[in-house]
Amino acid sequence: MSPEFAGRIDLDIRDSQPDWGPYAAPTAPAGAPNVLYLVWDDTGIATWDCFGGLVDMPAMSRIADRGVRMSQFHTTALCSPTRASMLTGRNATTVGMATIEEFTDGFPNCNGRIPFDTALLSEVLAEQGYNTYCVGKWHLTPLEESNLAATRRHWPLSRGFERFYGFMGGETDQWYPELVYDNHPVAPPATPEDGYHLSKDLADKTIEFIRDAKVIAPDKPWFTYLCPGAGHAPHHVAPEWADRYAGRFDMGYERYREIVLENQKKLGVVPADTELSPMNPYRGVTGPDGQPWPEQDTVRPWDSLSGDEQRLFSRMAEVFAGFLSYTDAQIGRVLDYLEESGQLDNTIVVVISDNGASGEGGPNGSVNEVKFFNGYIDTTEEGIRFLDRLGGPQTYNHYPIGWAMAFNTPYKLFKRYASHEGGIADTAIVSWPAGIAAHGEVRDHYVNVCDVTPTVYDLLGITPPDTVKGVAQKPLDGISFRAALDDPAADTGKDTQFYTMLGTRGIWHRGWFANTVHAASPAGWSHFDRDRWELFHIADDRSQCRDLAAEHPDRLEELKALWFSEAEKYNGLPLADLNILETLSRHRPYLAGARDSYTYYPGTADVGVGAAVEIQGRSFAVRADVLLDDADTEGVVFKHGGAHGGHVLFFADGRLNYVYNFLGEKEQTLSSPTAVGPGRHTLGAGFVRTGTVEGSHTPLGEATLYVDDEAVATLPDVQVHPGTFGLAGAGLSVGRNTGSPVSRSYTAPFPFTGGTIELVNVDVSGTPYADLDREFARAFARD
Repeated sequence: MSPEFAGRIDLDIRDSQPDWGPYAAPTAPAGAPNVLYLVWDDTGIATWDCFGGLVDMPAMSRIADRGVRMSQFHTTALCSPTRASMLTGRNATTVGMATIEEFTDGFPNCNGRIPFDTALLSEVLAEQGYNTYCVGKWHLTPLEESNLAATRRHWPLSRGFERFYGFMGGETDQWYPELVYDNHPVAPPATPEDGYHLSKDLADKTIEFIRDAKVIAPDKPWFTYLCPGAGHAPHHVAPEWADRYAGRFDMGYERYREIVLENQKKLGVVPADTELSPMNPYRGVTGPDGQPWPEQDTVRPWDSLSGDEQRLFSRMAEVFAGFLSYTDAQIGRVLDYLEESGQLDNTIVVVISDNGASGEGGPNGSVNEVKFFNGYIDTTEEGIRFLDRLGGPQTYNHYPIGWAMAFNTPYKLFKRYASHEGGIADTAIVSWPAGIAAHGEVRDHYVNVCDVTPTVYDLLGITPPDTVKGVAQKPLDGISFRAALDDPAADTGKDTQFYTMLGTRGIWHRGWFANTVHAASPAGWSHFDRDRWELFHIADDRSQCRDLAAEHPDRLEELKALWFSEAEKYNGLPLADLNILETLSRHRPYLAGARDSYTYYPGTADVGVGAAVEIQGRSFAVRADVLLDDADTEGVVFKHGGAHGGHVLFFADGRLNYVYNFLGEKEQTLSSPTAVGPGRHTLGAGFVRTGTVEGSHTPLGEATLYVDDEAVATLPDVQVHPGTFGLAGAGLSVGRNTGSPVSRSYTAPFPFTGGTIELVNVDVSGTPYADLDREFARAFARD
């Protein structure tokens, strides 16, 4: 709260005494350190060289050499929850973030809106005299509030950050990112052909933001929350960075685990007697109704792969490693700037990965991760077809699940599983040369991501405030581990940590860990009351190899009861393991509403996921009212999606074309036989669903291209997405193709020329195109 005015007010200002205390901006104490949170994505603890992995990360090693590595650091097993927990110092379920923003629901634990009584570190430090910057991945605003018609109450600039440059969702194309600058979308400053990559752009902006303020107030501290897209899919990087790793992963993922485990033991990252967990620890487990363990979550043994498959899988790992190393080099540029400007020694740097390595590539890897979000497992045949283009703009790639297990060595499972260390045991480094004496050391204390911000408050000498922005605050859930940074024998006082994610559960208490055996969403098993629980003395058995449930039934019952007690305290229920299509079809308060007709105009910003019309396998019609000046019209009239799935209506050489790009695999094309002449026209395409591809959940139907009221081309057996065009790169625009091109027939952005687009209408009511076209024509006649 602002202090009371302590001056004196008289009739004449000359006789009055001013007091700036209630009005001047807050000022940080002299010499206050800067704070840099650096959050990597989907990077398992066995990836980086400074943790025993085989991926070269000189910038991360540079931080580790000047700080402390945490060998038992834990997250939530998923992106948004970890980030919410880190920034607030509370459990993810406490702050309504039990899942990612795309999967949120109307319950206290998973609504996706961090309450204002659980302030972010940025909100606190802004009131302590800090400049605050957010750069890169945000992923803390629900889909329905991530558009230009929505409230900005949960955008970065409303949550304590003074400047923002990055992407709002969980992932983005690294070559064609969907960028937001402060509160509005912007186009990338260059193209891949010009050498653009998002990681470099984010490093540039980080340096720019800090420097902009430092030239004015050199002594004012800052908090920067820097979150590159690496190593979340898509794994995008230039070939020369992937080529640095040529041959490094040819031994396969089983051998990689053996090599890295030995490295980890030498570094003290794991105890010397740690065992390797099985590659498929639950393959024989069935669900409550007899469901098999999901194929999506199953590793194919390396020696079962063909030679081509081994080459494909090795190259996918090389591309991933190159992506990380390239991004590390960009962060190295930020560190160079801080060192050259004399800021690095007095900067508290906290580096984490937000969860374990990702299994979303499935058993075969994927050249188009959008398939995962439509319920498909990609094929190695498709991957081999793109082998020489992996990491480039033509792919949206992800390595196979065997590498997820390898990059999580020695642990079980991977991202999404809060029941096992592979999902929650992650990389973490804390460095502050001016304030932490330990350099290059490892600490073995059990730490959770909710403990990070309480520790930073402790390091800064800040007592968590009772009110922030006038809102009374709930107590922190996390516990400071500052004592452990100074003394490897210190007791931090942490006794318990509960976990829940996508239907999986776990609880740690004083060295013991109990967990359920339950396939994570999108498995859809349900029946949580029938889950089998395991028990591990994880202080001695980090990789959860020795289940002690039968030997210590009383202790297991105590931990199960403790899980429910903690869940009640921290909003742990309800549990959800819905499949992708169930999740995406649940009601949410979208501003777009549940209407059947959507109208879009040229000259506006892209309409993104959560605000644009969703086809989702239904019959639909796209109609555009245009005025053509001549017969040489070119360019995009309407596009929705991108190179990895979507549809587009465009002109080329005066002819009208419609392409439905099914999952990046198949461009289903219709073209007018002749050029469309000058004048006013209603143009469009209609799709009538006729069924489903046999043996699949793929919607099937007939597409027709129209010029005015005449059908000029028809294509049977057109396949369309059952779900979404993607969690990123799926924007809708009129008059241009922003992002990656939906069709290989043109080069983006391919703007519309040779006339005027008045509007585009998309209808999903199922009404035949011809009937809608007549209504459309009558409406324009009235106008």
